[in-house]
Amino acid sequence: MAGPRLSDKQRLAWLRLIRTETIGPATFRDLINRFGTAETAIEMLPELVRQGGGVRLPNVPSVAAIEDELDAAARAGARFVALGEPDYPQTLRRSDNPPPMLAVIGDAGTFAMPGVAIVGARNASLAGVRMARMLASELGAGGYCVISGLARGIDAAAHEGALATGTVAVLAGGLDRPYPPENLGLLERIVDGAGAAVSEMPFGWEPRARDFPRRNRIVAGLSLGLVVVEAALRSGSLISARMAGELGRLVFAVPGSPLDPRAAGTNGLLKDGAILVTETADILAAIAPQVGEPPRSRDRLDEPPDFSASEPPRDSDRDKVIEALGPTPTGVDEIIRHTGLHPAQVFMILLELDLAGRLERHSGGHVSMI
Repeated sequence: MAGPRLSDKQRLAWLRLIRTETIGPATFRDLINRFGTAETAIEMLPELVRQGGGVRLPNVPSVAAIEDELDAAARAGARFVALGEPDYPQTLRRSDNPPPMLAVIGDAGTFAMPGVAIVGARNASLAGVRMARMLASELGAGGYCVISGLARGIDAAAHEGALATGTVAVLAGGLDRPYPPENLGLLERIVDGAGAAVSEMPFGWEPRARDFPRRNRIVAGLSLGLVVVEAALRSGSLISARMAGELGRLVFAVPGSPLDPRAAGTNGLLKDGAILVTETADILAAIAPQVGEPPRSRDRLDEPPDFSASEPPRDSDRDKVIEALGPTPTGVDEIIRHTGLHPAQVFMILLELDLAGRLERHSGGHVSMI
């Protein structure tokens, strides 16, 4: 169920918190669950970093900096939608560690349609481009929204095929920094038509190489299934496919010639159990039973541990958790069982270590020491 909208003051504080360096979606969730409001969480950051053994305080953006970003979004016709608000994509909300805030431009009604992602090679073959455009057009005619990353090649073809019916472009940079720049015209056609564009990055943010996997995570999270049309063995599309599988989404692949390196990745996905696609009916048959039944989340903002049911962690408790951690990703439930501590105490200690820059978070709620 969608919750109430944030007030302007709350929205500003949420943006300040998620724009703070070292704070990602999982850390943001734990801070809100523990302290109730973003304002209180920001006030507590210095103490949490100290308890976690950190020496460098995180750089929290000023109120003026966030007001400037809000003004830039308004001038561009965009808005910020918070996790739990009615306009937030429900399928994405039910993924692991969804972005607490999304910048959105275009028709948010597109999010109400069941989504299928189509991704693939930037240097796509003509046959691959035609296949992506055909699949997108026929999925759109069947009532599905087509999601992709606005890249050259397969992504662009997928968006073009679904322009008339609804498509969502997920950007790796700010909404005002589309990449590649040559697809700016396509982006404008998407948001001026029946589609939308989203990003979790600030306005003015130029995308870096490490931002594209974050974008791919959102592409996978918005969809019920992900189709890879063409992909080399070392391809960002295979990262998207892996993320989709981890989120419990269906993974589809279009077969290609063994002699074409652009088909090596898709053929490999098929060997690993991806669903074979030679026509749109293959996708529709597999995904139709999932419509209206989004995957259940393992990480929900509204399901916090009961912090009031335990005492604050002591130094000896912190020692137990640190001793249990190592470079190998470990499930939080395992840490709780091993240490015998209350779940709220473990979550609090992990939060302190995270803010101190000593903890790394992995998919499926696993953590490791840095």
